[in-house]
Order: sequence, then C-alpha cells, then structure tokens
Amino acid sequence: MDKIRIAIIDDEKLIREGLKIILSSYSDIDVIAMGESGYDALELCTLNEIDLVLMDIRMPMCDGVLGTQLIKDKFPNTKVLILTTFKDIEYIQEALKKGASGYLLKDSSYDLIYEGIKAAAMGNIVIHPDVATNILNLTPMETDLNEICERYDLNHKELDIIKYIADGLSNKEIGEKLFLSEGTIKNNVSTILSKLELRDRTQIVVFAFKNNLTK
Repeated sequence: MDKIRIAIIDDEKLIREGLKIILSSYSDIDVIAMGESGYDALELCTLNEIDLVLMDIRMPMCDGVLGTQLIKDKFPNTKVLILTTFKDIEYIQEALKKGASGYLLKDSSYDLIYEGIKAAAMGNIVIHPDVATNILNLTPMETDLNEICERYDLNHKELDIIKYIADGLSNKEIGEKLFLSEGTIKNNVSTILSKLELRDRTQIVVFAFKNNLTK
C-alpha cells in the first residue's frame, strides 16, 4: 500500500515537530513537508506531491480557511484536514465551505488523528463529535423529510445517500447498503450536488447536519 504523503501546517514549531514525530511512527504515513501558514501550504503543494495537508486554522499572514481555498483551487485532489483547538462556528463553516475534508481538534488522541487522516485521504469526511454538535446548532432543526424533498427536489433515495455521506460512507459502501452499483451512486451524488447547488461531498455533510439528517 502506498504511503499517504502529508504536509503539516501549524504556526507553533513544537506542535509541528510533535505531530511529525508521532505520525511518522505509522508505517503508512509519510510526513514530507512542514510549514507555518496557508501560504506555506500552497507552496509546499506546488513543490511536492502531497496527498493531504494537516493544517491549523488560526495562523498569521494566511489562516487555514484561506489556505484551504488556495490549495483546493489549484490542487482540487489534495485533501485538507483541519486540526485546531478552536471550535468557533464561523471557522468551521468557512473551512468546510472552502473544501476542507474535515475538522478535528488537537485534544483528539493520536490514533483518532491518524484514522482521520486515512479516512480523509480516501475521500471520506471527518468531523470531531464536538464540532458536529456545533454544526447541528447552526440553524433550527428540520425533521419533515417530505418537506426537505419537496424544497430541494430530492427523492427519498437521494435523501438516503445524503445521510450515508454524512455518516462517512464511500460510494462503494453506500451502494452495498442500497443494493446499487458504485457507478450508480456516483451518478446520484452528482445529481444531488447539482440540485443542492453544492461543490463537493463536504458541503453535502454540512447540508445534512443543518437539516438534521444525521443520526
């Protein structure tokens, strides 16, 4: 199995070095670069083949939100996973809107961070439970599924797919749940994105949380 090539971006050197030491101990992680701002992250992605950027949110000069946007605009296949101490709802919203694959907190165990990196690298969405709670509080909850379907022109199969995406399932896993091919699920996801006027799976997750479609 190929190693996941990551860059660690944090303005605190001790945190960068600590993460590098711990994550390098995992056989399938290769820490190939480190930096201290979103601008550094973009430059490192330009100079290296990076699968995933593990990035703090609050940094001088260029924070994690702008850094995420810069990376996703130029390298759409590179994943960005936010790792921070901050639970501010504005940061969470903006990072996910800009295309981050998830939002973890620094008080997470190293094993949880490692599993989050693997999941995000595979295209799944990773959200810390405390962050998920904040997202749930963004708007009043909606529980009328028929109303949601009517409002967004969704059918119930598409609604089920949205729920499974929010649960972190891949297209293949969703297909197994619904007894459909992976290709059919991929087409359905594209249709969902079009109907909801969203860009990617991360924004589908945010939609699911806002509309109380998660477990």
